[in-house]
Amino acid sequence: MAADFTQEIQDLRATMDSVRQVTDLAALEGQIADLEQRAAAPDLWDDPDAAQQVTSALSRAKAEHDRVTGMDSRIDDLEVLAEMGLEEGDDDTVAEAERELTAVKKAVGELEVRTLLSGEYDEREAVVTIRAGAGGVDAADFAEMLMRMYLRWAERHGYPTKVMDTSYAEEAGLKSATFEVNVPYAYGNLSVEGGTHRLVRISPFDNQGRRQTSFAAVEVIPVIESTDSIDIPENDLKIDVFRSSGPGGQSVNTTDSAVRMTHIPTGTVVSMQNEKSQIQNRAAALRVMQSRLLLLKRAEEAAERKELAGDIKASWGDQMRSYVLNPYQMVKDLRTEHETGNPSAVFDGDIDSFIEAGIRWRIEQAKADQE
Repeated sequence: MAADFTQEIQDLRATMDSVRQVTDLAALEGQIADLEQRAAAPDLWDDPDAAQQVTSALSRAKAEHDRVTGMDSRIDDLEVLAEMGLEEGDDDTVAEAERELTAVKKAVGELEVRTLLSGEYDEREAVVTIRAGAGGVDAADFAEMLMRMYLRWAERHGYPTKVMDTSYAEEAGLKSATFEVNVPYAYGNLSVEGGTHRLVRISPFDNQGRRQTSFAAVEVIPVIESTDSIDIPENDLKIDVFRSSGPGGQSVNTTDSAVRMTHIPTGTVVSMQNEKSQIQNRAAALRVMQSRLLLLKRAEEAAERKELAGDIKASWGDQMRSYVLNPYQMVKDLRTEHETGNPSAVFDGDIDSFIEAGIRWRIEQAKADQE
């Protein structure tokens, strides 16, 4: 076999050894066995919501197990294919082996990235909030483009999402939006997306066709769990209720079911309006508020220990990615230098390469700060 194929396959197998060590297949198999037992219970569907959680968790666990265990046989098949093509001098088979090598390297790289997610909250589901920044109606439109981008990314992977709040701008787009990504490691993956995003394009809202720069902020927080210790005194919360609104500010219901929750000591504000009742919106708002205050508490503790390195905050001073549609086509991450000349694919949810580069960059930053 040609030296390059041999070395590439050796590198892939070495990476998979590391992946298996970190993944703990035995624990994953135990989780699958437990979920299968729960899924087989005759009264499973007496509680449809709980049943859906069990079956979804089982499906994800099996898929994760198969991704790891199936990769070895895929690498073996690649080795055989390359040997056949080279020994027989078959250019078509060699070309097929090269295409498969590229695909396998991408798949193994994705598995390797998962092993890098070892932060305190990386295993959690995620709550993503997008806010329009400077740039007027273009910024509101950009915020809506980003929301679609992340929802399409989740859809591509089969990850369930739930839109929790949408505040529409008057002319077009969104003032802000909040949604959940309900899959393990959603926070670990999406946390590197937090920060300020910048769009440069010919504004579709400018009748003179001028180029416009606009901004949007992305905040990513982990979903709170019952084991997290965050108690919020009732006197620290201000609750306002109002009617849910749709595009253009129109009312979408006739009752004051939407909730705006303010944490008085910190000024943190959470709005929820997409649930059916005020009680549900209040519960959802409290959960997000607890998540934000939990991260705030951890950040304060880290600051005291001077360990803020690697933390990415959704602040206006943290511009992290530019999307340029004019005078040229490019999306570039300003931290990792990763870029692509296909903004359309990115806005359609093709952001895995940016997420992977961001995770690797964060790990390298943390290592550098420890040296």
